Amino acid sequence: MTGSQITTHVLDAAQGRPAAGVAVELLRHDGGDGWTSLAHATTDDDGRVNALGPERVAPGEYRLRFDTGAYFAARGTAGFYPEVLITFVVDEEGRHHHVPILLSPFAYSTYRGS
Repeated sequence: MTGSQITTHVLDAAQGRPAAGVAVELLRHDGGDGWTSLAHATTDDDGRVNALGPERVAPGEYRLRFDTGAYFAARGTAGFYPEVLITFVVDEEGRHHHVPILLSPFAYSTYRGS
């Protein structure tokens, strides 16, 4: 059981292990040109954030911002992306959305998790 409807997991593909200590922010599109911050968290030792934002979120457009620049800098690793932004749609209230990323200093990928 998770603590919120939106969760994430960051795997450091270059190291072959979870990416602990990545700052993550959840934002909601405000309907205009901006975004409203809903929550902040940091990945745990397993690279996971299981409590990010409210237990339920309304349908709409959301964004996860991963502070990858600080993560790599703390490890003395040069990286190309100072942040990773993943924008996605919640179209059904109450449905769990797991949005993980696979990360390396010069690439990332994401997928709809379960």
